[in-house]
Amino acid sequence: MSEHSDQQANSGKGRATPKRKDAEAKRKVNSLAPAVTKEAKARDKAAMIERRKEARAAYMRGEENALPARDRGPVRKFVRNYVDSHISIVEFFLPVIVIVLVLTVIPNRYIQLMAIIFMYTAMLYALVSGFFFTRKIRKEINQRFPGEPTKGLGMYGWLRSTQMRRMRAPSPLVSRGDKL
Repeated sequence: MSEHSDQQANSGKGRATPKRKDAEAKRKVNSLAPAVTKEAKARDKAAMIERRKEARAAYMRGEENALPARDRGPVRKFVRNYVDSHISIVEFFLPVIVIVLVLTVIPNRYIQLMAIIFMYTAMLYALVSGFFFTRKIRKEINQRFPGEPTKGLGMYGWLRSTQMRRMRAPSPLVSRGDKL
């Protein structure tokens, strides 16, 4: 027994066992902790801005991993390219509406009436052409991607066609008039 008590006396670590909370706090490294110094904050901010710029550039180039879920997949890419390869009068709908708003400010009843008639005509044309364009898109998808669901793809293409070409995101990858 004396041998056992001698081992206990000699094997001590020479300090008290730390409390669990103190040991965990010492061991823990929080990567989400905010930066403490101004230099670290500035470095983190610059890195975040750079990551956002890179992600935005990848999104605008149409890289698959940078696209949101609504734009991913070969069918959606085909729809975007199909829309971008066609010339559409509907993409000028927004500038037409701005012109109409300017014309309605002119204090001439005849000009105001003609501007409003022009606006409703443009709106009706956009809706009718959108209906036929969505049907055309669905037909192309059924030919090129048989068995692929077409739900929402016509509207996706039509809404893209209503945006001015240089404002489309992701940016157009094909030129107007290209054959797909």
